[in-house]
Amino acid sequence: MLALSKSRFYALISSGIFPQPVRQKSCKRPVFDADLQQKCLEIRQTGIAHNGEPVLFNRKRRKPTQPKPRQDHHPISEEHAELVEALKSLGLTATAEEVQATVGELFPSGCSGIDKGEVVRRVFLQLRGRK
Repeated sequence: MLALSKSRFYALISSGIFPQPVRQKSCKRPVFDADLQQKCLEIRQTGIAHNGEPVLFNRKRRKPTQPKPRQDHHPISEEHAELVEALKSLGLTATAEEVQATVGELFPSGCSGIDKGEVVRRVFLQLRGRK
């Protein structure tokens, strides 16, 4: 509910940021009743701790979204699109047409049955030599 890890939450309880849980006599487990839960949510939203001090919470990082692949006039195979992305992650920018032509040169009978890492390596070396 608070977007905090359990360990971070309990560390903030011990430092007075969040209120202490209620411990019932029947069981030793800490319990946060509805009022305490609401208080914790208010603290998270307002940034004013249970002890009255201001507190800053880091925002949860969002994972970067992957850009959608461009739809060119010539549809490329999924395999070539993966090669373009793999080459981009290695720091080499190449168009789908360049990758498709290079794969055709290096593997005239196709690259099925060849390890994908080996295909990426050979295409990378070939295209890097041209640029």
